[in-house]
Parts: sequence; C-alpha cells; structure tokens
Amino acid sequence: MPQIFRIGPYIIYFWSNEGHPLEPVHVHIANGRATANATKIWITRSGKALLCNNSSKIPEKTLRNLLRAIEANSAHIIEEWEEHFGEIKYFI
Repeated sequence: MPQIFRIGPYIIYFWSNEGHPLEPVHVHIANGRATANATKIWITRSGKALLCNNSSKIPEKTLRNLLRAIEANSAHIIEEWEEHFGEIKYFI
C-alpha cells in the first residue's frame, strides 16, 4: 500500500487495488498499519476532504484534525494518485 504520509500513529495511504473502473481520488486512514476496511476520505476537485466512512473508528476530534491535514496536502495527494494509478477521477 503506497503510504502518502503519517500523522502520529495514523497512516494516510492508497489501497493498491482500487477497482476497475478506478474509483475517484481518495485516501484511507488507519492506526498503525494498512487494513482493507480503514476509514475512507474522498478528495474533491477543489481539494476538500469528505468523509466516506469511519471504519477505523477514529475519534471525532482526531478525525477532524486528520481531515484538515489531508486538505492541506490535497495537491500532493492528487499528484501521488495520478502517478500511482495513471488517471484521475473526482467524487465531486
């Protein structure tokens, strides 16, 4: 799983197999190590982070801080997505 960055114990990463057709740009967040059913965050065309699900059960305050960090790094995330998957689609 390509790790984009880490904030404390949380890793922000892409799942290598994002389906066919490719899903819109998003990241997963997990505490410690990548898992198949981690929290999922959509990245919009404008760089906004939208919560898809909180499967990792990240506490609300921590999740808000992680969403802010994802938004602050959205241009980098989108660039990494395109480099890794070769195409970009957006949720919104």
